[in-house]
Amino acid sequence: MTLDSTAAFIDAIDQMGELVRITEPVNTHLEIAEISDRVMKQPGGGPALLFEHALLPDGRTSPMPVAINLFGSMRRMCLALGVDRLDEIGDRITNMLDLKVPEGLIGKLAMLPRLADLTKFPPRTKGGRPACQEVVVTGEEIDLDQIPFLQTWPEDGGRYITLPMVITTDPSRGIRNVGMYRVQVLGKDRLAMHWQRHKVGAAHWREMAQRGETMPVVIAIGGDPASVYSGSAPLPPTIDEFLFAGFLRNAPVTLAKAVTCDLDVPAESDIVIEGYIDPAEPLVMEGPFGDHTGFYSLADLYPQVHVTTVTMRKHPIYPATLVGPPPMEDYYLGHATERIFLPLLRLTIPEVVDYHMPAPGIFHNLVFVSIDKQYPGQAYKVMNALWGQGLMSLAKVLVIVDKDVNVQDPDEAWWMTLNNIDPERDVRFTMGPVDVLDHSSRAFTYGSKMGIDATRKWPEEGFTREWPDILRMDDATKARVDAIWSRLGIPTPGEPT
Repeated sequence: MTLDSTAAFIDAIDQMGELVRITEPVNTHLEIAEISDRVMKQPGGGPALLFEHALLPDGRTSPMPVAINLFGSMRRMCLALGVDRLDEIGDRITNMLDLKVPEGLIGKLAMLPRLADLTKFPPRTKGGRPACQEVVVTGEEIDLDQIPFLQTWPEDGGRYITLPMVITTDPSRGIRNVGMYRVQVLGKDRLAMHWQRHKVGAAHWREMAQRGETMPVVIAIGGDPASVYSGSAPLPPTIDEFLFAGFLRNAPVTLAKAVTCDLDVPAESDIVIEGYIDPAEPLVMEGPFGDHTGFYSLADLYPQVHVTTVTMRKHPIYPATLVGPPPMEDYYLGHATERIFLPLLRLTIPEVVDYHMPAPGIFHNLVFVSIDKQYPGQAYKVMNALWGQGLMSLAKVLVIVDKDVNVQDPDEAWWMTLNNIDPERDVRFTMGPVDVLDHSSRAFTYGSKMGIDATRKWPEEGFTREWPDILRMDDATKARVDAIWSRLGIPTPGEPT
């Protein structure tokens, strides 16, 4: 089933029994966030929430409902991407990458569908009036205060757009980028764009600022869930996020021309904010903001966006997310990225079997990696290779374990790690770039990283003692106990005693 809009996504979530419609009036100032935080901390991520009567800061009821935690469970994340399990997408990518040319004409012809899968879902531009432009607001009528943007933590600098698709274009190559960056609402027609220095949108802005050119920017909110997710995916700068979204959903993303600039926008978006950044203007103060680290990121100077047009559906839904102390909804978005991009990681580091970024590690603080160890020192080779891989370069702690360790289970991964290491021998430190939001680093975006080799040690690595076997029950005994288990009267977890 292809989901083309926020409303379709919400209806599908409702049908699967994971939506709660809240009819009680709830304030967009902190209250929606507090309710959502409690729900997101529930086992499995809690249900999606639709606040049907969101109260604006002035006390009026917003005509738009607010949706939150739409991606906040494994089932909903799979629903968003049209799969039963997230590894299905990785399997598709693995199948495409395994392009050894077979012998014979029949074998070569069998390759064609796999090759076509790479390019058969490019975004397409729709003529006529798209759904996202059923209402067009320009000039003096623009009033961002009419949209139920949330303030999520008490010391935030104000209200924020937290689940956007920020669309820009590389001024040199004309390649589109779609990023998910937080955007602070400064006034009725002004925004502050939080572009971290490592992000592609920030690179576009720096280049246009050096040229002295005004930069068009579009902020699309809502639409098909695969496109929304793609804005968060760590794609190379040359890959169009809407092409990637088409691959994920097995159907092209429909785009439309923006009203006031030469950028394309998702035709099924709920709200589209068009604007520009003037490089001659001074930067504006953005923040503080309660971030996914669980701490406030401090206020700093960022570009100001002047809003020229707001377009929307006749009956829009405002989708938002909440970040803060984990686990939160963003864990499930990040987990999707983890599963989808594993095959691409294996292209350059083939010994990687699996990896996992547990929720408390907030993506960049802790990564467990299992490898098929074939030679001494291979764990350190993998560490260095990972620190050279895009956003993995920001990983603060890498833990390398053997292939038989289930890194998807952090308890098992830590159990094996803490048993297998001699701390002085097996821990390495290095310097490099760190996440912009890391408040503990010795300098802004620069600091140290730690690698832990928790693999079984080889004689060539200086280990001369006998390495013990892991405790495992023999298969025959397990089979006999399996046969009598139902007669023992021991309840299954979750069943009443």
